[in-house]
Amino acid sequence: MSPQEAKERIETLRNDLHRHNNNYYVLNSPEISDKEFDLLMKELEDLESKYPEYFDPLSPTLRVGSDLSKDFEHVVHERPMMSLSNTYSIEEVDEWFDRDKKALEGEEFNIVGEMKFDGVSISLTYKNGRLEKAVTRGDGTQGDDVTANVKTIKSIPLQLQPGDWPDYFEIRGEILMPWKVFEKLNAERAYNEEPLFANPRNAAAGTLKMRKSIEVAKRDLDARFYYLLGDNLPFDNHYDNMLAARSWGFKVSTAMTLLNTLEEVDQYIRYWDTHRKELPVATDGLVFKINSFRQQLNLGYTAKSPRWAIAYKFNPENACTQLRFVSFETGRMGIVTPVANLEPVLLSGTIVKRASLHNDDIIQELNIHQGDWLYVEKGGEIIPKITGVDESQRRPDAEKIQFVTNCPVCGTKLVRMFGEAAWWCPNKYGCRPQITGKIEHFCARRMMNIDGIGEETAELLFDCGLVERIADIYDLTQEKLEALDRIGEKTASKIIEGIEDSKKVPFERVVYALSIPNVGETTAKRLAMGVKTMDNMINMSVDELTSLQDIGPVVAKCIYDFLKDPVNIDNINRLKKAGVQMQLSEDKLAPKGDKLEGKTIVISGTFSHHSRDEYKDLIEREGGKNAGSISKSTSFVLVGENMGPAKKEKCEKLGIPMISEEDFLRMIS
Repeated sequence: MSPQEAKERIETLRNDLHRHNNNYYVLNSPEISDKEFDLLMKELEDLESKYPEYFDPLSPTLRVGSDLSKDFEHVVHERPMMSLSNTYSIEEVDEWFDRDKKALEGEEFNIVGEMKFDGVSISLTYKNGRLEKAVTRGDGTQGDDVTANVKTIKSIPLQLQPGDWPDYFEIRGEILMPWKVFEKLNAERAYNEEPLFANPRNAAAGTLKMRKSIEVAKRDLDARFYYLLGDNLPFDNHYDNMLAARSWGFKVSTAMTLLNTLEEVDQYIRYWDTHRKELPVATDGLVFKINSFRQQLNLGYTAKSPRWAIAYKFNPENACTQLRFVSFETGRMGIVTPVANLEPVLLSGTIVKRASLHNDDIIQELNIHQGDWLYVEKGGEIIPKITGVDESQRRPDAEKIQFVTNCPVCGTKLVRMFGEAAWWCPNKYGCRPQITGKIEHFCARRMMNIDGIGEETAELLFDCGLVERIADIYDLTQEKLEALDRIGEKTASKIIEGIEDSKKVPFERVVYALSIPNVGETTAKRLAMGVKTMDNMINMSVDELTSLQDIGPVVAKCIYDFLKDPVNIDNINRLKKAGVQMQLSEDKLAPKGDKLEGKTIVISGTFSHHSRDEYKDLIEREGGKNAGSISKSTSFVLVGENMGPAKKEKCEKLGIPMISEEDFLRMIS
């Protein structure tokens, strides 16, 4: 590589790493994995070492990323919070061990092995045994004061247990979101059609920066602590100080171990590379530290990290497990989805038994055969995915997986529309999962909100012949329900009460509940606002439907065909007779405000004062139009916390204004 080529590569790496730092620490939305980031950093460090003439005091190799927020007071750290040198191989850990051993000139030493928890770095200061301040790492020199939010975390002591703690000290650790809490939170966000967190670290970071500590308390964050600092610590070594901290009430990992030889270090790595999967919180590696403070002082620091410590990073978590069989499952809209049923395997804190294969194209691309050993990856991702096949373990006589040609439930021949990947069952009024799926959908919270009729009850009602169409729900009585197995008097009363209350559900949610193909929640709202009444919608042509806001030709044809089907019209008429709302309420038919007239607005992020749905309603009430993506026609973006980096970059590129929650509320008074 010539000096000019090296200069250009160094500049490219610096620019890329600055951007990735911002994505990770500021936006909490990384685009690349930790390993990819570390490899880029390692390449830059090597080039800067070979070409010192291109030194830059603002190089990413000389700093840590920042998670500073303008919404919190900035606090300067008494001692800088430095990052650690990373490695992905046991060999490099061994080299670090030998390097420090040589630097200590034969002096005996031992090492503390610890888990590297994947959360948000935090520094806590205690005065006279009471929590004084909690500050994020920020840029390593200063961070955000998040004391009020940290006080809500139950595993963090506000008052220390009796002990020999110093009058004033600092302790560092990680704020974590346990796997169970993370999965529950994402399930709730998915149900509310909110953006999902990519991993527990992002969820913890977003939670810690929430403006209302009462909301933070609901998230059940946890913490682990790994480093004690101060002028009057009880011991002269790291290990004993952390044991002391544990006795004072701090959550110090039981994985912390004192290691005396290189063999013990390697054995520690091999053990936790497997057993970390059993932990209730996310980890991304191990940390090794020289135990003695005196020896740490002698070894010193590089520009960005201590020489007396190193981090060993785990590779992305994956496993190879055997395929038991592929099941084909028919959904509410008739789409048939292949699912890989696997020998159970532990990934990222949960047992994985199933993973969607999505469609026939994916099966063909992966070339999956019966009984294959499949690579399953989860890592920080939410949904397990099949990433490949270990063909070396394939049986010689294994047959290739073939997509079914008929519906696995009703036997109807499947069809595939031109240009689409999915196969679907056209028997929409005779296929059990399509019927029960529509019943369950109709009764769900965001639709008609009939409490008590979920998946199992929907199937029970269908199997007993009580509900074959959604309108049959309104013929149910207390007596009919109590006569069924698994439904007692209390449950029956709850269902009947829910049915009665559903008659007050607004028209736009009724439209969504009908399961019209390609009409989701947002489109249903647009459609209802455009047609005003069900009678109007039934009588509209395809062209008239297409003329409505955000209703394209394909969706208009789906709506038209749905409303020309006698079964659907009979359902609608019976619902109307039962008292279900079939037109917009008077307040929505009333004249709108005009403060946002003619403006197209995109909502991004999470908010403090109102939900995303409430803001969508406010925009429409003031004459504005909600849009799902940013384009040249976007008037402005309503920005909350954790706005996606791609959206922000697009706003800047197109010159689209970004309006805060407070400014927006002032705008519409």
